[in-house]
Amino acid sequence: MVEGPLLLVILIASVIFIVIMTSTVRLHPFLVLLLAAIGVGISTGSPLQIIIVTMTSGFGNTLASIGIVIIAGTVIGVLLEKTGASLSMANLILRMVGKDRSPLAISVTGYIVGIPIFCDSGFVVLSPLNNALAKLSKTSMAVMAFALAGPLYVIHCLIPPHPGPTAAAGVLGADLGKIIFLGIFVGIPAVIVGLIWAVKFASRYYVEPQTELSFEEIASNYKTLPSPIASFAPVVIPIVLIGLGSFARLDTLPFGDGTLAAVSMFLGDPSIALLLGVFIALGLVKKWDSTVLSDWIGDGIKSAGPIIAITGAGGAFGYMLRVTPIGDYLGAFLMHWEIGLLLPFILAAALKTSQGSSTVSVITTSSLMVPILPQLGLDTAWGVVFAVLAMGAGSMIVSHANDSYFWVVSKFSNLDVATAYKTHTVGTLIVGSVTMVVILLVSWLFGV
Repeated sequence: MVEGPLLLVILIASVIFIVIMTSTVRLHPFLVLLLAAIGVGISTGSPLQIIIVTMTSGFGNTLASIGIVIIAGTVIGVLLEKTGASLSMANLILRMVGKDRSPLAISVTGYIVGIPIFCDSGFVVLSPLNNALAKLSKTSMAVMAFALAGPLYVIHCLIPPHPGPTAAAGVLGADLGKIIFLGIFVGIPAVIVGLIWAVKFASRYYVEPQTELSFEEIASNYKTLPSPIASFAPVVIPIVLIGLGSFARLDTLPFGDGTLAAVSMFLGDPSIALLLGVFIALGLVKKWDSTVLSDWIGDGIKSAGPIIAITGAGGAFGYMLRVTPIGDYLGAFLMHWEIGLLLPFILAAALKTSQGSSTVSVITTSSLMVPILPQLGLDTAWGVVFAVLAMGAGSMIVSHANDSYFWVVSKFSNLDVATAYKTHTVGTLIVGSVTMVVILLVSWLFGV
């Protein structure tokens, strides 16, 4: 078995391999992470049979806790998009905030609608509305673009059932309910700062909206929009149930140890809560037919498939690092630095910037963190929660040309590349940094 500084060389080589193969060679991260796991096992001298067992058990154990969550969350997002529920939620927010405050209205919309919908999909779905609001209020699309992109991005990087934080929670064994509620809280200051950035700075660049359609004309593409209450229900009810489930699991037993506690923990399990959310979302559909019951749900499952594959492969990589001496050596090496939560943040930011994918960044970072949590003092119930959030903050830094989201935002908002770099890329640096500052402050209050 390999020992000493060579273990650190193997670890660094595996990270470089992941970055090059995903960003330059463009090999799918599923294969890259599995190859990295095998490479680490062989390089450290692990027995071949142990490598096989570690890889397969790491893959399966990770998906056991979060596979259903990812699929159900993706299906809910598809149903909200197909039924027009996302537009119904946006319409309610617009009426409450006012169309004269369009950047604020679209930011609030993005923060709420983004919970069940991936940031890329959410931006595409809300882009016609965003352009219509820009036209109505005579606001630059450079402002409106980041006013929408920022909140969607923060939610995507921080909060389950989005793939990065969900996968990291599975790899590290963190409580999804705690991540959701803390993630929503710590993301709000970043969204506010991002909105100020859009209004105060991006307004220097005037960009025309791409649409001639009004909100009413966009909404007319749907026969009827679901009511706002029904539209919010598939998002709000699962979150409330997950929160109650986490509350019921507290050591103080606030619901006792009887039937109420058992039911709360059952319904509050993220897999059960989100499955219930799927059926609540199906209630938005006027008529159930094969298109709805097969095609729409199938679209969600297809979208979740690659994410699940990458997540499982990340778990295999993490387990391989755990069973080799790399974790112990790295932990001892880093213990003298005493940087705590800054380590997962910096690692995730470096990986995100270099290879483009927030999801791959968080999954890879969580795998690297598995064996060294004790040395960083993050092996407690709250420690792993804040570690996941720190990775999420790091995975926001930065969105540029190697990130598909950069191109979605720029193309759907009529931004040229130079303007997108000045507004969107710098904006993601700001929201990621602000999020991390808030995480550090809150973690201090929790004694982490």
